[in-house]
Amino acid sequence: MATTTLPSTEQVWTWLADVPDPEIPVISVTDLGIVRDVRIEDETVIVAVTPTYSGCPATSIIELDIETALARQGVEKVRIERRLSPSWTTDWIGDEAREKLRQYGIAPPDRAGASSAGTLRASRLGGGELTVACPRCGSTETEKVSQFGSTPCKAAYRCKSCLEPFDYFKCI
Repeated sequence: MATTTLPSTEQVWTWLADVPDPEIPVISVTDLGIVRDVRIEDETVIVAVTPTYSGCPATSIIELDIETALARQGVEKVRIERRLSPSWTTDWIGDEAREKLRQYGIAPPDRAGASSAGTLRASRLGGGELTVACPRCGSTETEKVSQFGSTPCKAAYRCKSCLEPFDYFKCI
């Protein structure tokens, strides 16, 4: 009988950091914050995933990509647990991932209460319409074109300064 050496949970996290989000390939599933937990029970690697929203069409693909990535590393038994509570929030997206989004041309969601002079952010001014900074030029002279962008979790915007269209990752 062959003996299989199980990876550490830290190693699994490292491997998962290389699994890209299928809709936004510049960030990983760990960058996005949807991988909530990794544990090993008996000979099974268990990965807990919280979808960005319950109807996200990419959830099944993400789970398959996680299973495939771990299988490539020699992990034979993988179980994905879908956790719906607590529900995912954009606050789970790390600062490095927010910068990757901006560089990719997607305005990152506002971190609750975050603001500083050099940070591109979205803010509600006086409880009115959301003001979103353009990820390309930084201008806040932008307008929403559609509540839904390239995916349901993003809204379509246009910059009035540089005239470029862009997606805004909606705060959830």
